[in-house]
Amino acid sequence: MSACLPDLPTLTQSIKDWGRELGFAHVGIAGIELGEHEQHLQRWLDAGYHGELEYMAAHGSKRSRPAELIPGTLRVISLRMDYLPGDTQMAKRLAQPEKAYISRYALGRDYHKLVRKRVQHLAERIQQAIGPFGYRAFVDSAPVLEKAIAQQAGLGWIGKNTLLLNRKAGSYFFLAELFVDLPLPVDEAQASEHCGRCQACLDVCPTQAFVGPYLMDARRCISYLTIELKNAIPVELRGLIGNRVFGCDDCQIVCPWNRFAKPTEEADFMPRHGLDNAELAELFLWDEARFLSLSEGSPLRRAGYERWLRNLAVGLGNAPSTIPVLEALKARREHPSELVREHVEWALAEHQRRSGGESPGTCS
Repeated sequence: MSACLPDLPTLTQSIKDWGRELGFAHVGIAGIELGEHEQHLQRWLDAGYHGELEYMAAHGSKRSRPAELIPGTLRVISLRMDYLPGDTQMAKRLAQPEKAYISRYALGRDYHKLVRKRVQHLAERIQQAIGPFGYRAFVDSAPVLEKAIAQQAGLGWIGKNTLLLNRKAGSYFFLAELFVDLPLPVDEAQASEHCGRCQACLDVCPTQAFVGPYLMDARRCISYLTIELKNAIPVELRGLIGNRVFGCDDCQIVCPWNRFAKPTEEADFMPRHGLDNAELAELFLWDEARFLSLSEGSPLRRAGYERWLRNLAVGLGNAPSTIPVLEALKARREHPSELVREHVEWALAEHQRRSGGESPGTCS
């Protein structure tokens, strides 16, 4: 810690101003006591709702105790950056079963590097003002309870859909943290939630992933199934996924607070390669080289090519039995991946079942 600190309230206001200059829409200061959130996390893990998200159970109590993760931490600066790329016609795309729906956060460049670089710039700006101090920047890169910290920092409340909600911005935003060893004055926590009686998010979930308000079974969540799950998607959930091939926004689309979400000004978050209006069949025919080229610097890389095809096969199985859809599926029947082949065969069987047992797309 710097040997001679400036006036801490003044420094705190400067940090918030610098954060806004760097593109963060909201900056708050949280303490490091997250007791009730630690208990909620443990109950969630004990119930097995995390599925294959083993990293959620790793690191012991470091996830909920910032000072154990980074010794010397006294405060956490929580930052919000909006990502919604204007009107990408979310509801319309979901109603077009031949189109691929990709979660809106993943249409542009991967946010991790961009946001982390901005947080690092903020740390350097603080250092210029006060001299050396202890800090670590995080953007989805360490065991951090980012939503709990953001709530403590006054950035919003955790809604019934388990996302952080903000009365002026909804939920289409990324969170980042700067752990510091500075005793900054903390902001008032967002203690009261403003969901009221609304449960639109719980009702709309295609796979009924919510066990109840504020509690999700990740094993049924489409984001988990299409991004995190490494193996086959459970057969009983495939038909419910529709055309969602990477993530899901349904519980955000219906949230009344997202009426107030503002379009991002970050060019890197704008849709690339026409992914906001792409045909399932077109994407399914990408070879691996094309996938790697067009997904460079994109969140899509997290799924990898094999799981990308797996997800698209499910979408195609739920799509209308058009010639492009059926030809795309048949072109992958001999794919070297058993995972892909199994989902292709399921998709073709779905088309056959819906056509009354006859092979769809053929003439008698």
